Amino acid sequence: MEKDEGSPSLYRIRFHGRGGQGMKTASRILGSALFQEGFQVQDAPRYGAERRGAPIFAYVRASRDPINERGIIHAPDLVIVADETLLSIPAAGVLHGVAAATVLLVNSGENVESLQARLNVAGRLIAFAAEKEGLHDLRYVGAACAGAAARLIGVISRSSLEVAIRDELAHLGDAIIKNNLQLALGFYDLMAPHVGVVTPGRGISALDYRNPEWVDFPFEEARLSVPAVFAPGTSARLKTGLWRTERPVLDPDLCKRCSLCATYCPENAITLDRQGYPNIDYDHCKGCLLCVEQCPAHAMRTVPEHDTAGGRKGEEHS
Repeated sequence: MEKDEGSPSLYRIRFHGRGGQGMKTASRILGSALFQEGFQVQDAPRYGAERRGAPIFAYVRASRDPINERGIIHAPDLVIVADETLLSIPAAGVLHGVAAATVLLVNSGENVESLQARLNVAGRLIAFAAEKEGLHDLRYVGAACAGAAARLIGVISRSSLEVAIRDELAHLGDAIIKNNLQLALGFYDLMAPHVGVVTPGRGISALDYRNPEWVDFPFEEARLSVPAVFAPGTSARLKTGLWRTERPVLDPDLCKRCSLCATYCPENAITLDRQGYPNIDYDHCKGCLLCVEQCPAHAMRTVPEHDTAGGRKGEEHS
């Protein structure tokens, strides 16, 4: 959507991440900071079942004029990707609507030129490696992304960003606020070379707004619409283990073979061998960590995914 000087300008921003990484919080912080600067704002998350590690996105719209748009952002001016593994999942929709005018900010240690060629995007791409910048706890990546986005937009001051963080996180206590402030302001400063690179697109007036198109389906008799699936199942081919940011790992020496981990696993990703020890299907374990919470013997421990690159210890009991 091209900018039209005769129409009000509108910032359209999307945050992409995984459940538990604070994308909803990031959108609220950025929206609140824009509000502090006198903008009219929309901010909202969009996701399916709430589960740690599942792909989600949140969006922010901001304008000096009334905002007549609603719903998903299809023509973003800025897209922030907190987890680069989402780039390989088409269903995550990270590149949906990305055009030459879109700025793409990705948490990745990959070379920018290589990343841009791999993604085949024409617009400006900016990469930052969260771990190299001291962000080792991904629970705070949302605040870092909000701080970076605020600088890229170029209309938010440090003081407005700080007020927004204190307002949005007031219920979490001073220690949490302090950590988020440090990261958000740090990444705000990190993006100083790119300040103001995001330009707003053209807003839609109420007169130009198009009603949604509807598709009518004829009513079928109940005997034709029974909830039966006759085609072979394909869910095993969808490796939902890509959702995971942390994995459960079994310590066989502590395991009492009580089977609670397999019983509570919502995805049936844990099965028991003939001796009663659990085997974890990491291709389909989504990292909800219910098995860790339910294990009375503490035989399941939590390991960050980036610490398991060299091997897959604990997948099977031998």
